[in-house]
Amino acid sequence: MKVRAALILALLLAVLLLTPHAGAQPAGKVWRIGILADAPSADPRAPIFWTPLVEGLREFGYVEGQNIATEARYTEGNFDQLRDFAIELVRLRVDLIVAVTTIAAQAAKAATSTVPIVFTNVADPIAPGLVTSLAPSGGNITGLSSMVAELSGKRLELLKEALPRVSRVGVIWLRQSSPVSFGQAKAAGVRLGFQIQSLEVVGLADVQRVFEAAARERAGAVLVVDNPGFSPAVRAQILDFAMKRRLPVISQYKHFAEAGALMSYGIDLRDHYRRAAAYVDKILKGAKPGDLPIEQPTKFELVINLKTAKALGLTIPPSLLLRADQVIQ
Repeated sequence: MKVRAALILALLLAVLLLTPHAGAQPAGKVWRIGILADAPSADPRAPIFWTPLVEGLREFGYVEGQNIATEARYTEGNFDQLRDFAIELVRLRVDLIVAVTTIAAQAAKAATSTVPIVFTNVADPIAPGLVTSLAPSGGNITGLSSMVAELSGKRLELLKEALPRVSRVGVIWLRQSSPVSFGQAKAAGVRLGFQIQSLEVVGLADVQRVFEAAARERAGAVLVVDNPGFSPAVRAQILDFAMKRRLPVISQYKHFAEAGALMSYGIDLRDHYRRAAAYVDKILKGAKPGDLPIEQPTKFELVINLKTAKALGLTIPPSLLLRADQVIQ
């Protein structure tokens, strides 16, 4: 009897050990991740966020084609299409949606209250109603703020230091995603004594028009705000017209300075997108989005394109060059 009881006990223990624990990741599970972005490319791997996001996921053990499958949906400034894509991702039963930029996050939130959402590159997640607080506030959405709206004043301060004689600044902004950033840039400009000219664009066709307007109003420089949705073609047009009009450009994104803008000041976008992978990992392992606080950046980069300065006949103060994280010769 004792041998029989021991055998039964051993069998029960074996069954318990072989039964998956509640909340444990199923063996061979392939997570379906939706990517929703206000991005200009039909190629899922072309936008600037793709490589760092994939690299970040790989660091946590997620590999495309092995244990994750991605469903990427991109559009360029078309909010109605973004909403349709968000609904489509929900119908595909993705396990999580990564929403890149504010309007993509808004579209995802409108489409579902149950599928977890991780947003990235959102200037201010509170103003558009994505969350009620940067602290954990419940719901199915969390992510990373880029604070680009709040830094508009800092960029104008840097512009004033670099070009003290400039009094009028044209501000290029996207109607679809940048009203908050433009509003804060305008307020900061008034505080710093600049005359601010609104240069609102929707796409490529508007670039020549706004630069002609800037030239008529004799703008001395151009600030480009909240531009993750700008395609390479729009960015190239902006910088081409700026050079022709001999207008220095400052932006928040390093790739603008690398492409020919005079300066950039903002977050390291590649690191920002890589860090989003940590949120994805926590949620796939069982964390609730509403229990995770919104992450804010702590490091900002100043990049100065000295080659552009020389082409425009500008002299950048040595004190500003010494503070730069990178100087492009």
